[in-house]
Amino acid sequence: MAASTPSKTLPQGCTNLKLRQFMRRVSQFYDAEMAPVGLKTTQYSLLSWVDKIGPVRPGELAEGMKMDASTLTRNLRPLVDAGWVVVSAGEDARSRLVSLTPAGREKRAEAKRRWKVAQEGINRLLGVEQVVALHALIDASMEKLDPVEDTEDGDV
Repeated sequence: MAASTPSKTLPQGCTNLKLRQFMRRVSQFYDAEMAPVGLKTTQYSLLSWVDKIGPVRPGELAEGMKMDASTLTRNLRPLVDAGWVVVSAGEDARSRLVSLTPAGREKRAEAKRRWKVAQEGINRLLGVEQVVALHALIDASMEKLDPVEDTEDGDV
């Protein structure tokens, strides 16, 4: 009788598709909790980042949130229009600083309570152990996917 060797399990399907499907579900869950305070999850995240590290230059904010400058500009616009965020002149004529207004701090505090309800719901539905493992997997994967520096001749 020949011994069988265990086969390696290969990923099935497209990782990008699976992650997007998962993110849509998670976003829908959080968005449903945030709707009563009039924010989307991306807006709450921006308010939180600006509150945590602001006043901050737009480039640093985009880098910290792992988004490109045009996406940041597009996502900041409704927050500026609502009076929750202000983009003002920085140290020189070319620089800008993003900061929260007092109304923005109030909105973030109101939304933070809803965000906590959403996070507790995700923890309950998926299980705390699975959420902890998911966070660890995401963090480890993000490290591996950090942009690679170009070599001298342009090859990566």
